Amino acid sequence: MDIDDILLTTEEAMDKAVDYLKQELRGVRTGRASMALVEYIKVDYYGSPTDLRQLALISVPEPTQILIKPFDAASSQQIVKSIQNADLGLNPVAEAKQIRMVIPSLSGERRVQLIGSVKQMGEQAKVAVRNARRDGNKHAEQAVKDKTLHLSEDDEKQAKQDIHDLVKKYEKQVSDLVAAKTKEITEI
Repeated sequence: MDIDDILLTTEEAMDKAVDYLKQELRGVRTGRASMALVEYIKVDYYGSPTDLRQLALISVPEPTQILIKPFDAASSQQIVKSIQNADLGLNPVAEAKQIRMVIPSLSGERRVQLIGSVKQMGEQAKVAVRNARRDGNKHAEQAVKDKTLHLSEDDEKQAKQDIHDLVKKYEKQVSDLVAAKTKEITEI
């Protein structure tokens, strides 16, 4: 593997870590309604765990309300049960052919818990970025040892510097995402 491939592979791994963090943060509850809170809840649909977004139309008619319209009315009770089991602090109410949830405002204690959880997710993403750096540096060292590639120690140093720059870039992205989500949680 040459230096360009190593850098590309390392950057892809770091990018995946940041993308995963973005997905995780979408599911963190804030004071306002978001479809991301419930769309990936698993519902036992005829014995098969299925994402809620595949079983119903999810909408946010008001900033503090989520409306779920199941495609199959028979699945309403299973959806309600799954939302209650997801432990999001939401109370779904089944009405005729739809399920309505009012998002209560967060207590100060719950906000502190959520901020701690968000920071922990950010640290996990940073660890994944650093692991990608470690792997990239190992590959760079191996590439220099491989005499068929004709790489010098200066090439290795440059590759490690480029990887270090990538780490700084992606760690800043993670920090920015965590700060934005923290600000969103603290807004009343």
